[in-house]
Amino acid sequence: MNKKPYWSGPKRPSAPRPAGVGPRPDSRRPGGKKGDEDTHAINEQIRAQEVRLVGDNVTPGIYPIAQALRIADEQNLDLIEIAPQATPPVCKVMDYQKYQFQQRKRLKEQKAKSTKVVVKEIRFGPQTDEHDYNFKLKHAIGFLKEGAKVKSYVFFKGRSILFKEQGEVLLLRFANDLEDYGKLDQMPVLEGKRMTIMISPKKPGTAKKKDEPAATGKQPAPDQPDQSPEAE
Repeated sequence: MNKKPYWSGPKRPSAPRPAGVGPRPDSRRPGGKKGDEDTHAINEQIRAQEVRLVGDNVTPGIYPIAQALRIADEQNLDLIEIAPQATPPVCKVMDYQKYQFQQRKRLKEQKAKSTKVVVKEIRFGPQTDEHDYNFKLKHAIGFLKEGAKVKSYVFFKGRSILFKEQGEVLLLRFANDLEDYGKLDQMPVLEGKRMTIMISPKKPGTAKKKDEPAATGKQPAPDQPDQSPEAE
């Protein structure tokens, strides 16, 4: 049995080009990639009959779409629909590639300001030995230098909860040993079987290295020969 050819229905006719405005060879400029956050209707893609025009070297106001396109053509620029939800839509006359660059730069700055805070966890037992303590202290210093927060906690397993005072002393010692690299956000807090502290990194330039020698005063001047006349 022969299959009937698939027919999706009549195609929607494209809107006619406004009278008096010829086609622009550069109406579809490269750079508008699919999926970009800054995609806008430009030039012939704008379907409104009239628009509110803004931009440099133009008189702001409401114009018929044909006149707005002609103004953009005369300046060899694009007509960009920047606020399609407005009545009438707001369009700006400028170079579309420049507009995309500005949009990407703005988005990049917004992402930089909303950078996620990295939190590194360091776990202790209530009776951590000195070697293990120093090993974890070294890691915490590295995390804080990289700009990450350090969440340190003592985990009490079973009857070790009886040593909660010992765990608190351990965490306070840990915070004290890191005071040159970070600041304590909260005192030790016991939540269930965990006693936790949070340490935030200090701003660059404020941390001091413990292995740096202490600042000394002026070096003593070398012995100078006695300039006083010898006694006769």
